Amino acid sequence: MDPIADMLTRMRNSAMAGHDKMICPSSKVKKGIVTILEREGFIANWQEIETAGNRKGTVLKAIEVSLRYDDDHKSILRGLKRVSKPSRRYYVGADNIPRVRNGLGIAILTTNKGLLTDKEARDASVGGEVLCYIW
Repeated sequence: MDPIADMLTRMRNSAMAGHDKMICPSSKVKKGIVTILEREGFIANWQEIETAGNRKGTVLKAIEVSLRYDDDHKSILRGLKRVSKPSRRYYVGADNIPRVRNGLGIAILTTNKGLLTDKEARDASVGGEVLCYIW
């Protein structure tokens, strides 16, 4: 199973259902993605919380994301798409970084300088693996 696709699907489903918060298991890459989403204004905020594990006495870390909605209670997140998958990785060079919805959305890339948006990667002239598109 793909943990990043799982997080994006949980966000998409929570936004379509009108939920205020979404919870998913924590990882460094997921924390980097939600940090970018908060900085770009797609989500309100996020925090790392501790949840009870399957066995008695175990504690797992999870990410709690507060979703953003407009005045009509429509989600700010209109779409999320996983691009590079475990079965099919998608790498781009610095000259071929895609634009999402003609600049209205963002692409999140993992590069040798960390997780960057498409604009940041173009400015730094680095390529990498395109994780997802968000608009």
